[in-house]
Amino acid sequence: MPLQNRVTPFGDIIAAPERGTMMGNRGILHDGRRRLGRRRWTHKAWICCVTEFRGRTRQVMAPGRYTELFFLDEAVALAAGHRPCFECRREAARAYAACWDGNPRAGEMDRALHAERLDGRRRRTHTCALADLPDGAFVSREGSAWLVRGPLLLRYTPGGYDAAVERPAGAAEALTPPATLRALRAGYAPLLHPSAGAPSAP
Repeated sequence: MPLQNRVTPFGDIIAAPERGTMMGNRGILHDGRRRLGRRRWTHKAWICCVTEFRGRTRQVMAPGRYTELFFLDEAVALAAGHRPCFECRREAARAYAACWDGNPRAGEMDRALHAERLDGRRRRTHTCALADLPDGAFVSREGSAWLVRGPLLLRYTPGGYDAAVERPAGAAEALTPPATLRALRAGYAPLLHPSAGAPSAP
């Protein structure tokens, strides 16, 4: 049975068989039986990491260790409120920070993102004009999460992007936090799953 450690663009942590291409954490969220409790974060440093780094190995969801979370790709991690890790993804983290005003330190970004991604313990969304959203952003539409990809929206599933529609006019609920939207507009390019590589409208 799959572990409950897969993160969606909505920020929810679900059980799914596909691991995804990126990893991250929000602290220790599981118990000794590798089951999640009620908490969905224990600190404000929500990071996004590579799945392999310097030959290190880990037992996933080991007792007393942080809960390894997995994302389809970096755009999903950013939508969920994570940022690049300054250890395993140093160059990406520096590029991301450089796309913020003032090139802030990690702690400053964590505090800003935490205020934007949560309203208490509930998910915060932000109404935006679809035409103004940059590539790599996510929106909520008809109960699904959709990736902005040029003139298209690509529908997210845990296994990949499975549908494409032309980007409509009007407003939408953006899942990606405003600070990250600004970073995307300033040129930060998240790593995308191969299924987003060559989209085409039906």
